[in-house]
Amino acid sequence: MTAVFAIRPGAGRPFQHLPGVWRRRSRGAAGRVRRAVRHRGRSDAGMTTAEYAVGTLGACALAAGLYKVVTSAAITGALTEMLERALRAA
Repeated sequence: MTAVFAIRPGAGRPFQHLPGVWRRRSRGAAGRVRRAVRHRGRSDAGMTTAEYAVGTLGACALAAGLYKVVTSAAITGALTEMLERALRAA
């Protein structure tokens, strides 16, 4: 990939043909920009907080659904009958 250094619109010189000092300074600036962008993209503290919130909400919804099922009349009757049978067998 060749960068182009434009003096005026439509006229540009390839990056390799710049004088040595300008070339070194440009590469150094480009490296600093790349490092700054890399460091900026690493912060995802908000994302982990949002993921924990969604996971907690999902766990609460699942617990509420299971509570409704377990406390229903049919399940309560079946569990009571199973428990009485187990106590009689012992």
